Amino acid sequence: MSLLERIRIIPLTVRVPAMVALLMMVVSLIISERVLDRLNDMQEQHLNGVAGTYFDGLSTVLIPAVLRQDVWETYDLLDRTRTMFQALSPIETVVTGRDGLVLASSDPRKIPVLSRLPDAFSERGTSGDIRVDWQSDTGFGTRPLIYQGKTIGTVHASFDISHLVAERYQVLKTLLATNALLALVFAATGYVLTRRMVKPVTTLAQHMRASAAGTPHTIPLAEFPRRNGELGDLFHGFNALVEAERERSALTRRLAEEEKLASLGRLASSMAHEINNPLGGLFNSIDTLKQHGANEAVRGTSLSLLERGLAGIRDVVQAALATYRPDRSGRALVLRDLEDVRLLAGPQIAGRRQTLTWMSNPADLTIPTLSGSAVRQALLNLVLNASAAAGDNGAISVETRLQDDGSALILSVTDTGPGLPKAATGVLTSPEPWPAAQLAGGLGLWMVRKMVDEAGGHISLGRREAEGLTIIELHLPISLSGGETSHAA
Repeated sequence: MSLLERIRIIPLTVRVPAMVALLMMVVSLIISERVLDRLNDMQEQHLNGVAGTYFDGLSTVLIPAVLRQDVWETYDLLDRTRTMFQALSPIETVVTGRDGLVLASSDPRKIPVLSRLPDAFSERGTSGDIRVDWQSDTGFGTRPLIYQGKTIGTVHASFDISHLVAERYQVLKTLLATNALLALVFAATGYVLTRRMVKPVTTLAQHMRASAAGTPHTIPLAEFPRRNGELGDLFHGFNALVEAERERSALTRRLAEEEKLASLGRLASSMAHEINNPLGGLFNSIDTLKQHGANEAVRGTSLSLLERGLAGIRDVVQAALATYRPDRSGRALVLRDLEDVRLLAGPQIAGRRQTLTWMSNPADLTIPTLSGSAVRQALLNLVLNASAAAGDNGAISVETRLQDDGSALILSVTDTGPGLPKAATGVLTSPEPWPAAQLAGGLGLWMVRKMVDEAGGHISLGRREAEGLTIIELHLPISLSGGETSHAA
């Protein structure tokens, strides 16, 4: 992770105060540098002024003694003037003659008379300006002694500037303390202001996370920002979005119920037709028994017809009960139970003179992790939709099989229809829930998508233009954590 990415993950309430404090430190550094630079100029100007006065006084009194090369008088003048310039704090003063030899010094034992000027003094030059060495707390200066336009000697002096260094240090401490205090004040102020600014966003984020985890709820007015503005508009927009989502969910549930009732109506009509067909033959058998019941051959034929007719009605009723009765026991899926879909969809397929090919392999497989009623209902919806798409004299094929590695159950429904419309394709394959306003006529497919999502599977669509076939496959994962897949006895 790069440094920039690490900075971005720091909370805003920490980042902003830190940036304010950093900015204040940079500004303080620039201001401190300018203040110290200005103070340095002022101190040097002050030192030059005081030292100039010192050199002027010395030059006036020393010229006669230097002209006479009077060592004792020169030393006496240096000793007496030393006490007169205590404010300058001279450390050492040396007077040389025109030949460069020492004529007198404030410390004769260190620098003897008529000796060569030490290199430390000669390196300081002959300029009248003061050179400051802040590292050694010392200032240095020289002044030539001029008489009638000729240089007759030179005065060399060093000064104690520790009081100026202490002043600089005191100013620096004051600047650092002031800047640090200001940085803390600005950082604290930035933290408080940022917390106040971010609080509405945090509130909104909490409600959004809660909405993503469950049923969305509107934000109470008590949690709204005190002042209306962009954040207030954002809160109102979120509440409007929640209300719209509630209305959409309610509309979806209502449409699903209406679709279910319509499906039940079509199923009841189909069952009535399926049951009504054998009833005529059953009543004829009963009349035949009444009239010719004594005849053993007639009696056997009539009873056999009655038994087959009643068995057919029983199978239709049992298939309807298995598919639409609430699965209170949570019974596992047995692939053989999917045969009920053939009976339920049979009347609609027969009414349109369609052919149905059914392939189940293996038919006796039990899958504990899938709900039998939910899968049957989804497969029935797909078969009924395929029948509606195939049209009269069309062909429908249903296949149930396991994936090659045994990790999923695949339910495949193929029809000879023109293909799925865009809305139906969106309902089955869209990453996001399909808008409720566009679900009209497609609630059966929507219920199929809902079952597949709850099972953790996916839907794949295919089209073979050369053969005119549309293929819908449901891939339902088989999780062994809920119990081993087994074969029914």
